[in-house]
Amino acid sequence: MLFLLFQTSCRVSYSFTGASISPNVKTLTIRYFPNNAPTVVPTLSTSFTDDLKDYFTSQSNLVLVDHGGDLTVEGSITGYDPAAPVAIQGNETAAMNRMTITLNVKFTNRTNEKQNFESNFSKYVDYPSSQPLPSIQDRIIKEINDQLVQDIFNKAVVNW
Repeated sequence: MLFLLFQTSCRVSYSFTGASISPNVKTLTIRYFPNNAPTVVPTLSTSFTDDLKDYFTSQSNLVLVDHGGDLTVEGSITGYDPAAPVAIQGNETAAMNRMTITLNVKFTNRTNEKQNFESNFSKYVDYPSSQPLPSIQDRIIKEINDQLVQDIFNKAVVNW
């Protein structure tokens, strides 16, 4: 009887994504990520928050709720640098530029406080300086958002 009790109380749900979410965890709250960076792209907050919600709900069985989820992800965009020069050439011009997005993320697990964290996440993509930023900005932001979302998901629920 003790063995059966141990088996059911220590179960963890695994998925093909590598997520290890306790069966007690059913709901998720993802709060809007305001853009507090010195440089603001008007659509960045909404696109990042939506990408984060989409990824968590598609890669887990968690139900998204507005408030009071078993898991909560919140934070802000703390940095956006659209064109830092990299790969300087002999004529002192940059062959490549680097777009960087930095976030501060707070993760709360109401069922297991040992998994709570607050961390900064930062990702970048280099692009040719010959390409005008307005023509590629949305594509690069999407690429960086995808990387950030995956890093946050991994730290929050993969627990490898």
